[in-house]
Amino acid sequence: MDEATNPWGLKVTRIEIKDISPPTDLVDSMARQMKAEREKRATILEAEGQRQSEILKAEGAKQSVMLEAEGRKEAAFRDAEARERLAQAEAKATEMVSQAIANGDIQAINYFVAQRYVEALREIASVPNEKILFLPLEASSVISAVGGIGEIAKAAFSKNELKSK
Repeated sequence: MDEATNPWGLKVTRIEIKDISPPTDLVDSMARQMKAEREKRATILEAEGQRQSEILKAEGAKQSVMLEAEGRKEAAFRDAEARERLAQAEAKATEMVSQAIANGDIQAINYFVAQRYVEALREIASVPNEKILFLPLEASSVISAVGGIGEIAKAAFSKNELKSK
């Protein structure tokens, strides 16, 4: 400004613009640009919200899967412990029966075999898919079978005594 007013001897200290009327096509263009910018920001914010939502859902699913796996692991560990204790009890029972037989108590083997026989029948009877079930016709056949096993044990026990003498 100073370059234009100095040759006239004027010094401009301040300029004030009261009204600018740009062309309507420029005003429309600027309005469309502002609207597009606002829509762009809204779309970005919506996409970011969707992204956060998906991340939180995925983290929740991950934690759920991890907790389920941990639960299955703990259950498997407890099952293994129970099977181990059951095996220890079975081994101790077998050892006690062996000691009783070694001491000449044939009733112990009769009891042990009868118990196994009843357990096997219980398992056979509890299978839901089976349509045929084999059971002795009378209870005396179970007792005679156990008695027969007792006689076999007596014979084996007496052979062991003869060999040791």
